[in-house]
Order: sequence, then C-alpha cells, then structure tokens
Amino acid sequence: MRQLRQLHHYVGVFLAPAILFFALSGAVQTFRLGEAGGWGGPPPAVLVWMTSVHKDQALPHAKPEKAAPKPDAAKPAAHGDDHDGDHDGDHDGDHHHEGGHGPSPLPLKIFVVILALGLITSTLLGITIALTNRAMRRTSIVMLIAGTVLPLMLLLV
Repeated sequence: MRQLRQLHHYVGVFLAPAILFFALSGAVQTFRLGEAGGWGGPPPAVLVWMTSVHKDQALPHAKPEKAAPKPDAAKPAAHGDDHDGDHDGDHDGDHHHEGGHGPSPLPLKIFVVILALGLITSTLLGITIALTNRAMRRTSIVMLIAGTVLPLMLLLV
C-alpha cells in the first residue's frame, strides 16, 4: 500500500499542472469566453491562447489547416455548411435552445463551471499536501516542474 500511495502521489503531482490548466480552460470554454461572441468583443489574448491549446492542442497562430484556403473556398456555401469552426452544425452555441425550444443549456454550464472550480480546488489542495510532506518534497517539486515544462515543450514541437 505504501508504494501505491507513493505512485499516486507522484502521478498526481506530475499531472497537477495539466489538470489545473484544462479545468480552467474548460470553464472558460463553457461560456465561450475565448471567442468574440462569448466575450462581447475581442477576448483577451490569454483566453484565446488557452482555448486554442485546449481545443486544438496548438498555439493560436499555429493552425496550419486554417492558414491555407480550401480548394472549394470560392464556391458559395450551401445552407447546411458550418462556418463557426466547431464542426457540429451549431451556429450559436446552444445545441437545444434555438428559438427558445428545448431545455436551456445554462444549468449544465453552471454545473460544469462548479465542477471545474472543484477540480481546481482539489488539485491545489493536493499540491499543498504533496509539498508539505518533507520526505517526498524534493521529488514532488521535480515532478511538478516536469509536469509543467513537458506539456509546454510538446506544444512547441
């Protein structure tokens, strides 16, 4: 059991930075704050960066599939074409609430944000607990740094 707890400790500390990032960026995306429509104007660059990394696993300027125009770009769009980039045919972000019909997405969106806040809080508490354990502190710090640096390096590859 001791080895299992130790493994859980190190895996948790290593993954904590990614958990924090994806929980926060997921909460931001829930209300589309990284998009002009969700923010009410041009969103802050940090939100655009976060949502781009979360959704596309790429930096905002590093989207090769968007850089080159598609061969049929000159053709007029058919009625059912999706132009908002989310590839689900949803133009306003509310899948079942178009024109006031169907259930409202707001309660679930609120729950998702509460879930993200709970995950962030739990992760921060876990990091605090990990770093207060003197016997494992040095290795925990190394794992925390590695869990921060490795995804950033992979993003740039």
